[in-house]
Amino acid sequence: MRYLIEGGRKLSGTVPISGSKNAVLPILAATIITGKKTVLHNCPDISDVRCTVDILKYLGYHVSMDADTITVDTGFDASPRVPSQLMGKLRSSIIFLGAFINRFGSAQISYPGGCELGKRPIDIHLSILSQMGVQIHEDITGINCKAPSLKGGEYRLNFPSVGATENVMIASLIADGPVIIKNPAKEPEIVDLQNFLNKAGACINGAGTDCITVTPTNTFSDCEYSVCSDRIEAATYLSAAAATGSTITLTNAPVSDLGKTVNILEKMGVIVMPHSQTVLTVTAPNHLKPVDMIATMPHPGFPTDAQAILMAALLRAAGTSMIVENIFENRYNHVEELKKMGAQITVSGNTARVYGVKELHGARVRARDLRAGAALVIAALSAEGKTLIDDVYHIERGYENMILKLRSLGAKAEILPSAEQSATLLRHS
Repeated sequence: MRYLIEGGRKLSGTVPISGSKNAVLPILAATIITGKKTVLHNCPDISDVRCTVDILKYLGYHVSMDADTITVDTGFDASPRVPSQLMGKLRSSIIFLGAFINRFGSAQISYPGGCELGKRPIDIHLSILSQMGVQIHEDITGINCKAPSLKGGEYRLNFPSVGATENVMIASLIADGPVIIKNPAKEPEIVDLQNFLNKAGACINGAGTDCITVTPTNTFSDCEYSVCSDRIEAATYLSAAAATGSTITLTNAPVSDLGKTVNILEKMGVIVMPHSQTVLTVTAPNHLKPVDMIATMPHPGFPTDAQAILMAALLRAAGTSMIVENIFENRYNHVEELKKMGAQITVSGNTARVYGVKELHGARVRARDLRAGAALVIAALSAEGKTLIDDVYHIERGYENMILKLRSLGAKAEILPSAEQSATLLRHS
């Protein structure tokens, strides 16, 4: 599929924020270890979630989806082997590693897929699990693990990796004693995983701080839980309003998790008015201010996932802004595509300088990863003329009904078949 967006229109109205992609995926994986029935609410209908559900079904578990509710019953025997064609569809599939080790004592997982953002090493995952007693063998087919037992103790991550923190939290529940995780990731999604596991019967403390303590248990119960809302989706619509000089309201938004993004938007001259813990209104001026420095950092720093989308809004700022990407080496995939629309951006190493332009113009561009695709949508909304975005399957990995939501705000946007799909339709018409 492709997106066709005609820009130059202001947005207005209210848009609901969906459940968090980065929270629901590890929670779905964690349902494996409970051996019980789990009902999850506020789940986004996105391709990454559907891929994760397909993996659970392949394992033999009962899974049903109804609107934003997913019900998972893992009270059945299963095999810890996932075919490469399923595992390769999403990077977050690596989170199954900790769940398989916990439930089955072994795991055979092909290397994960997803966005091409440069080196996204799983060495941090494997290093800590190896220290805990997991026997790990890697070859061209993937990762093979055996865990006759896991050792309790204190373990330190050499970088606060979100995925590694989640894997260790999940696996640690079968250790022979308490596990203390030092230098863990502190993202809200880590807190959400802790809250889910505790509601299901675990005893984990410290998520969101410098130290997480896991008390092992194998006693779980049926659980009903509501996933947190997506802070990056919220940041995307805030940036869309900024880029188009618009006023919109977000509902079901994780207001308390948007601090760093809101700080940058306010520096750009945008007014953000919270009404409650879940509702806020953003009002953007016609002319944005540049920002001296945006540096991506682990939470509570500015999130790397919001870097591309803020860059797209800064294209319309009156001056020069600087962005430093400290997390992923290839997270400027969007730059060359934005240049096709008239953007003026220079990149040197991990630093990008964004020179505001008076006008962007529509062009044919390609979404090269999830957030790069979202950045192109934002740029297209503020550009003159029509923009055709190819490879939008990347966008649909993480955004639920983006085009429908934008149209509800007054955007002129539609979904078109891909060139190949169009040719097929013509042949059969």
